Amino acid sequence: MAFIAKRFWESPVLAEMRDHITQQLRDFWDAGIRGPDFVWAATGPALQAFSQYPVVKKEGGGFMTIGDFLIHVRRFVVDFVVGRVLSRENADGASAAAESLDALTAYYLLHRHDFGFEPAPIGQVILYGQSCGLSDRDLVQTWDLLASPKTAAAQMSDDDEDAPEEDADVAQSGGATVKLKAWNQRKDKNLGYAAPGGRSIPLIDRIHRLMQLWKAGHVADVDEYLDANGLRQQELFKRVLQALIELAVASSEERAVLENLSNHIGVKIAKPESKDLLLNF
Repeated sequence: MAFIAKRFWESPVLAEMRDHITQQLRDFWDAGIRGPDFVWAATGPALQAFSQYPVVKKEGGGFMTIGDFLIHVRRFVVDFVVGRVLSRENADGASAAAESLDALTAYYLLHRHDFGFEPAPIGQVILYGQSCGLSDRDLVQTWDLLASPKTAAAQMSDDDEDAPEEDADVAQSGGATVKLKAWNQRKDKNLGYAAPGGRSIPLIDRIHRLMQLWKAGHVADVDEYLDANGLRQQELFKRVLQALIELAVASSEERAVLENLSNHIGVKIAKPESKDLLLNF
């Protein structure tokens, strides 16, 4: 095909997809659809924006496949959901900010919102991971963010309130499930200081490191870390911190540490109408 019209290129088609399904996502959300069902519900409507074209040309060369397209769809859906986790008052504005979240933090918020620290079916975890461009192997081995219920229970201290004890029925059933690791179960010495393969450090890793420093009483190290990484001025960091407070169980150690950190930093979330501030980091 010697010439491909501009409307057949990747960017216009993806923009059309976003315009086409945004209102439908709002309707699905208002109807109470959650979890993997929400991700799947968006697939059909989104494909209408793709299937009407004989080909879609990728900016980097070659042609977009359905698989390529669905990767974009699922990340858009993730950003929509994470936006609602980040802000109930200005969810659409926060969805725009969620687009700038690193993949691991987006995954963490999505998983935490839907499953908390309960065992999560591996199939749903894989779907969520793929939606964020991460494999289950990445989440378990590379980033040390997930553990099997048995492993998670073994790592849990006797006085840990943040994650539930292992369910005996789940442990004996042999069902394929995994658990999200709590902030104090992530033991990698490089957590928050370096990322595997020299990649950018995820925001959730930074927050978990700050929580560990605070719990250990290293307030000066907390301040040094905040200043060295420019976190005091990052609106998205403050949004994620506030979202984690709201997701944490009342009166838990996790919530107490997060609230103390927030008070120490003097977090003031931008007003809902100030959408531009969400991206100013």
